[in-house]
Amino acid sequence: MHGEGDRDATDATPAGPPRADPARADAPLSGAGLRAARARDRADLLAGFRARFYLPEGRIYLDGNSLGLLSKDAEAALLRALAGWREHAIDGFLRADPPWFDLGERLGALAAPLLGAEPGAVVFGSATTVAIHNLLRTFFRPEGRRRRIVADRINFPSDVYALEAVVLERGLDPDDAIRWVPSHDGRTVEEADIEAALDETVALAFFPSVYYVSGQLLDIPRLTRAAHEAGALAGFDLCHSIGVIPHELDRWGVDFAVFCGYKYLNGGPGAAAGLYVNRRHWGRRPALAGWWGYRKERQFDMDPAFEPAPHAGAFQVGTVHVLSAAPLLGSLAMLAEAGIERVRRKSLALTDFLASALAELPREFGLRIVTPLAPARRGGHIAVAHPEAARIAKALKARGVVPDHRPPDVIRLCPSPLYTSFEDVWRAVECLREVMADEAWRA
Repeated sequence: MHGEGDRDATDATPAGPPRADPARADAPLSGAGLRAARARDRADLLAGFRARFYLPEGRIYLDGNSLGLLSKDAEAALLRALAGWREHAIDGFLRADPPWFDLGERLGALAAPLLGAEPGAVVFGSATTVAIHNLLRTFFRPEGRRRRIVADRINFPSDVYALEAVVLERGLDPDDAIRWVPSHDGRTVEEADIEAALDETVALAFFPSVYYVSGQLLDIPRLTRAAHEAGALAGFDLCHSIGVIPHELDRWGVDFAVFCGYKYLNGGPGAAAGLYVNRRHWGRRPALAGWWGYRKERQFDMDPAFEPAPHAGAFQVGTVHVLSAAPLLGSLAMLAEAGIERVRRKSLALTDFLASALAELPREFGLRIVTPLAPARRGGHIAVAHPEAARIAKALKARGVVPDHRPPDVIRLCPSPLYTSFEDVWRAVECLREVMADEAWRA
């Protein structure tokens, strides 16, 4: 599932900096750690991609799990779309490079290898939350005793809002129709607890691949099997895993999935979202039927009788958002060039290195890693808990390190594999040590 694969030069050296004795608050991180970081960077097979991104000057960017950076490849793709608009106007739907008419399907074919999916199973179109509503409303069909969804409340809020809205639209009580799997620590969920919640009353299970607040990676094939054995469908939100973790959705039998384009896909703010629908569900009428989901060869017949496209393209709603989709042409091509297996290996190496550097910090700082560190349970970022997380994150940003804060007490640090170096990671942790040592966060 997780693309560990064969080792290459990206992970041929030790996982993290040499461990030192517990540090004094006023002592910098070991110089051996910096030397190890530079050695890792020299051996990194993906290091050349860094120069293709616009890196924030004077800052170390560790927030790629919220918004990926702009690459020259994405910029060029967007400029081509603008040129097509300028030169062809309405004819750009057929004459732009590439034509806009099948842009959603074209992007789906580019993203399909990242998901382990056949090209027709993936399509890009509207915003992520719209795609979630469309998929949930399509696949949650309460019938007889099967009138429940199994989900969790620590998923991204938009997912929770959509789940409740869909249940209410069906005339059901969310307190009864949604079986919320408990989180024992407010950050993670155990697969065994999800399995225990699946029974003959459940029609649908819907979970994230990676929990945004902790970075925990769920076992998608295991949960898909469990849902199917219980007679339910299995859907997933892949926003925090696509582009950094390999998937095999076709082979695992996942029924449907949704994902954004602006995190590890580096498609830009508000980039078009994508969705996946397993072949066995092709031909199903989408709940949010729109003209862009019509059978392509007859779309401009303007027939009032809806005839859905014979694949995932049916789940498009309105006209493709060309300017928010075009950058993905460059980003997805770059990911294909890098190879998702190599991206995953470097991501694991970077987060290993980050966790080891964090472990060098004095215990009295009170910083605690809350991300599961086993590779099979770890996504692309490390979450660190501290009661003053919000103020620490602001202090880091003031000193040139860009993290992310999630209430109430988490700092998320994401070394994105295509543009973050091991030296970036070492310097970010050294900056964190300084912020904690001199208590700069109190300001």
